[in-house]
Amino acid sequence: MSEPLGESSSEPRTNAARKPRVAIVFGGRSSEHAISCVTAGSVLDAIDRSAYDVVPVGIATDGRWVLESGDTERLKITGPDRLPEVDGDRAAIALLREEGGTDLVVHEPSQPPHTLGEVDVVFPLLHGPWGEDGTIQGMFEMAGVRYVGAGVLASAVAMDKAYAKIVLRDAGLPVMPAEVVTAREWYRDPDGVRHLVAELGFPLFVKPSRAGSSIGISKVHEPSELDAAIEEAHRHDPKALVERAAIGAREVECGVLEAFDGTVETTLPAEILLGEGHEFYDFAAKYLPEEHTELDIPADLPSEVATELREMAARAFAALDCEGLARVDFFVLADGSLVVNEVNTMPGFTPTSMYPRMWAAEGVDYPALVDRLIQLALRRSTGLR
Repeated sequence: MSEPLGESSSEPRTNAARKPRVAIVFGGRSSEHAISCVTAGSVLDAIDRSAYDVVPVGIATDGRWVLESGDTERLKITGPDRLPEVDGDRAAIALLREEGGTDLVVHEPSQPPHTLGEVDVVFPLLHGPWGEDGTIQGMFEMAGVRYVGAGVLASAVAMDKAYAKIVLRDAGLPVMPAEVVTAREWYRDPDGVRHLVAELGFPLFVKPSRAGSSIGISKVHEPSELDAAIEEAHRHDPKALVERAAIGAREVECGVLEAFDGTVETTLPAEILLGEGHEFYDFAAKYLPEEHTELDIPADLPSEVATELREMAARAFAALDCEGLARVDFFVLADGSLVVNEVNTMPGFTPTSMYPRMWAAEGVDYPALVDRLIQLALRRSTGLR
């Protein structure tokens, strides 16, 4: 991996007399709440406390913002029915825009509000709607506070798989054919929807258009399975995506990381090797400790295919106007051709997640990766850029 060639002219807005204050924001209202908690626990363990003043901020499932304890043991998955969540009964916390910056203010019962001081950068470790989709990024923009990762537009487009396909296709990148099915269309004309998506051919994948972590995804082998799959996707999102399956394809990923001079670096491709009992890369294969999903780094690909994949990952990053980091997922078809599956602007970020493991193979360990992302955010200007 090449070293950064330079730094932005925008210097971090921090007081030299203190460490930069980093708010780690996690949890959220989406169905990926638990995965966000796991990610936050990993970052809280890895962040350099001698370099940063760290404040853990949890968003409860009902949307309340609280000052979390930072106890990382309770932010771990210990089984399929033991998923972590934010403690919504803790003291409330809010971002308050002041003339000199943006402060973190704590509200406790029977106590006057008190400030924790100015927040220099937010690390939003949120997955799914209301966190990874541009909504909270817009709030940070309005508050005038720097944050890690993609901005409003890139976050929103990448989160919506249907719109991401449009942008990627317009940039000349190949994507799998698909149809959008809204809850309204399904209610009004289910027969018309069945006919439309059947033209894609079976098998199909049905997924929420604006969700991640493989939540709500079904593989449909024949028409009799379609109705249940669409209804399951609509439980998570009124907008479902029905996509032609990439039959016999290999699932390969590539990490993209911004450099301080605005260029991007990419990892060697890595291939997901599923354990027995998984037809596709579902929630259990991704996150449950007893599963046996493996990652082959680097993927066993011809050098020209690997080079093309890395170039396409950088193009996808640019097409969606991403910032900071992204993981670009590909299908490698039987003939060796490549198809972009999706772009994740806040990929899974535990030490065992694919994105950090790919960078570790490039010589950037987990704490260094966390530090790089925070420093990138500190050097980024607020407002239009």
